[in-house]
Amino acid sequence: MNSYFNLHTGEEQKDKVLENVRTSIVFSGPNIWILACAIIIASVGLNVNSTAVVIGAMLISPLMAPIVGAGFALAMFDFALLRKSLKNLLISTLIGLGFSFLYFLLSPYKEAQSEILARTAPNIYDVLIAFAGGLVGVIAITRVEKGNPIPGVAIATALMPPLCTAGYGLATGNLSFFGGALFLYTINCVFICIATYIIVKVLKYPPVGFVDARKERRVRNWISVITLLMILPSIFFAYRFIQQQRFQEKISRYVTEHFEKKGATIVYQKTSYSSTGKRTLELAFLNRRYTQKEIEAENKKMAQLGITNTELVIRQDSAFLAEASSQKLPMNEKDITSPLITELSTQLKSHTFDVSNVYTEAKAIVPSISSLALSRPILQAGSDSTYVVPVALYESPEPLQNPQQELLRKWLKAKLKVDSVEVYRR
Repeated sequence: MNSYFNLHTGEEQKDKVLENVRTSIVFSGPNIWILACAIIIASVGLNVNSTAVVIGAMLISPLMAPIVGAGFALAMFDFALLRKSLKNLLISTLIGLGFSFLYFLLSPYKEAQSEILARTAPNIYDVLIAFAGGLVGVIAITRVEKGNPIPGVAIATALMPPLCTAGYGLATGNLSFFGGALFLYTINCVFICIATYIIVKVLKYPPVGFVDARKERRVRNWISVITLLMILPSIFFAYRFIQQQRFQEKISRYVTEHFEKKGATIVYQKTSYSSTGKRTLELAFLNRRYTQKEIEAENKKMAQLGITNTELVIRQDSAFLAEASSQKLPMNEKDITSPLITELSTQLKSHTFDVSNVYTEAKAIVPSISSLALSRPILQAGSDSTYVVPVALYESPEPLQNPQQELLRKWLKAKLKVDSVEVYRR
């Protein structure tokens, strides 16, 4: 078993590894230019929500070098190397914040995309990723054959995106984004450093000069304190994340069982989650209207199903609500007065499409979509002006990339014989 798990197998000479570590931590000349370019690339990727561009920035970034240098320095009690590593890490962090702040400050498009939102709420899983990635990275650095792990470690530990997200938070004045992203960046730095410390100790790199037991114990204590300071908030955020996921699962089951399986076509759904405050579920339907009593009944059902502290809001036209209120329409849809339902049905037909075979053909063009809804909602502009905009809502595991979405839009325009179509992911 020792031969299978022996980390000394294929190990590079220790003096060569240390020389590479000392050389790579310096941020000047080419490294500064590479870092600046990586920051701009990552910022653009976050801004346009391009995963591929963000991954490219991760591969280019030299940010991991001073963190690994700090881990080597702690394990070998080389405090000169530690000061140098921390100094260069601070410089590179400030450069990253500065360039990303300037980019997002000047960018005309400042909406927070999913790539940005994913870096604002770190949790215990990010700790595990950073630690495991750090272990792999240091093991690879200490090998004669470096192999393929280094690019994977750069992607998994993801130092550049959270740093640029922190710059986005500063540029937009969103301090919660800034704090969350900077905390994620700190988690990655700390646990890569701790992973490096452990591997260097296992590989028995010699300490620099004489080190007494008291100083060694002090270093271990500081590492333990910093680890706890990172882990405890991460566990709290992980708990909140799990609670939110459970809430979303309950909402998904409720919507499926009580609306979709009963034939209701949902054209809009939005969930607002708060760990302490009021939560809301907003829905809009293509061919179904609800009275206030029906909405109140649905809210009671939600509470009975364990979806507590949550209000159901059904978005529907004000004309129906006013008529329902004045005529005191009953809860049962079958009992709604015939003239009103006839009028509503006529209005509805004028704002829907004949969707025969549209979904099947659309899926042949864009295979990733799992459903498609079409409507012509009436939009009001001003007090007495209205206009109709055809809308297509699709479902898919991931948002369509711009080329796919544009292809779907052009095909729908031709298929439906309209001048324009707005395409959104549900």
